[in-house]
Amino acid sequence: MEKIASFTIDHCHLLRGIYVSRQDTVGTETITTFDIRMKEPNNEPVLGNGAIHTIEHLVATYLRNDKDWKDQIIYWGPMGCLTGNYLIMKGDIKPADIVELLKRAFQFVVDFQGDIPGATPMDCGNYLLHDLPMAKWESKKYITEVLDVIKPENLVYPIKK
Repeated sequence: MEKIASFTIDHCHLLRGIYVSRQDTVGTETITTFDIRMKEPNNEPVLGNGAIHTIEHLVATYLRNDKDWKDQIIYWGPMGCLTGNYLIMKGDIKPADIVELLKRAFQFVVDFQGDIPGATPMDCGNYLLHDLPMAKWESKKYITEVLDVIKPENLVYPIKK
């Protein structure tokens, strides 16, 4: 069987950042899937289940309500490896185009107060698995260590050697 594209990325040299995972054409639309990598794979502890679940709820809520981008947001959700999230958007969009959007989204997590949207038994299949303090901590770390100082190497996948 042929390897899927995401398994051809050199995870031993992958930095935290924003990467185009793939682009697809659906009808006449380009769909861009982003790899929002918050942790260096196999090099640092992964995101805790409660933290990534809370980040999922809060960032998805933010993105789907952002006045400039909401009509282009298709999906936001966690990676199975717990090192980041996938963002799927309508359009031929480059990583640099969404840095400011992601800064705002992760700052929303950092500043969030109150009840986590969708964290009720009626709305979520595992509503008790949330960790807002760690979601805030991980989001602040991602903003300050990655998004605020983004470099070209945080925007283009490393070439597999």
